[in-house]
Amino acid sequence: MRVSIVVPTYNERETIPVLLRRLAQAVGAPRWDVEAVVVDDSSPDGTAAAAAAVGAELGRVLPVVVVSRPGKAGLASAVLDGVRRGRGDVIVVMDSDLSHPPEMVPALLGPVADGADLAIGSRYLRGGGIARWSVSRRILSWGATRLARAVLGVRVCDPMSGFFACRRAMFDGVEFEGIGYKLLLEILSAGCARRIVEIPYRFEERAGGTSKLDRGEVANYVRLVGRLRARRAAARRRSRAAG
Repeated sequence: MRVSIVVPTYNERETIPVLLRRLAQAVGAPRWDVEAVVVDDSSPDGTAAAAAAVGAELGRVLPVVVVSRPGKAGLASAVLDGVRRGRGDVIVVMDSDLSHPPEMVPALLGPVADGADLAIGSRYLRGGGIARWSVSRRILSWGATRLARAVLGVRVCDPMSGFFACRRAMFDGVEFEGIGYKLLLEILSAGCARRIVEIPYRFEERAGGTSKLDRGEVANYVRLVGRLRARRAAARRRSRAAG
């Protein structure tokens, strides 16, 4: 099984070397053919150079592909560019700030290797959790999750997760809106994934850099949910007309 671990970065020089070394320890065994694809939006702190240096150090244990983009174009487009550049049949998406533990990647790959379409790292499944979040951040996450379930009908515990593994076909089968950074929600809303597994994990607050969550991202999320709802409604109308 060929695996591409897509890691979007912006000003993550402090954490990307730690992440790549931990990934190498977690998935460097010969069970899978794994590469890391680091997609950097011209970070002024030298993140791309730091990733390339660690990649040279890791060699064949964990090949590291560094994609340098000319400017800050957003997390969602960075992930999609990484998917296009990766050679894996299976895609893992994770953050570069160590909030997603690299040691959990094999736990996500296992179900996909066994036939699942999508394996989600879930903070809200029994056994998962969130460390060092403020009350307001927890309320915001809870509200976003409830909105996704109510409006889009998704049934997983953590549709907002940014930590997941899936078959490449899940990306190929979705026309992404390109708003915000909730690609998993778009995959779930499209209904391409038939067999879905959730794996509990503990989300750690970022170890470095600055959070990308702001009012603009909240507004983008609401817009995204609205567009996905409209798309689903249009699909139902077409289905009824065809039937």
